[in-house]
Amino acid sequence: MLADSATATAPQLSLEDADRLRLAIARLQRRMRLQANAGITPSQLAVLGTLNRLGPLTLGELAATESVAPPSMTRTAVALDEKKLVERTVVSDDRRSFRLRLTPKARRLMQAIRAQRTAWIAERVAELGVADIHALERGIAALEHLAESRE
Repeated sequence: MLADSATATAPQLSLEDADRLRLAIARLQRRMRLQANAGITPSQLAVLGTLNRLGPLTLGELAATESVAPPSMTRTAVALDEKKLVERTVVSDDRRSFRLRLTPKARRLMQAIRAQRTAWIAERVAELGVADIHALERGIAALEHLAESRE
């Protein structure tokens, strides 16, 4: 009973505000992508980010993690390999299988993209008033929580 009454009194975001939040996040993401892409596609950058976060993975593991079909992942991996952003390492128990891992070039590229995007957003935030900056500071933890939720 207590959980139901706590849920009933918990603050709720209106659907209109949820829609505004969704649109704002989408527009910011789109604008940040335009700031620095270093000649790679969003899907290629996503794969580099996954390999950076999780370490070497097989094509199947990457496809599952990125929720794409294996043939799509193969095309992405080939493009990254051609750009010398990933390297293949043979899986010891199956010589036909391999894992992809980031090259030092990919790590440098990702660091440069992150720095450019961070600078861009810092410049945009600097244009805001003090009250808006404080509101953003309070909202960062909530946005991080939303980003980490699995549902």
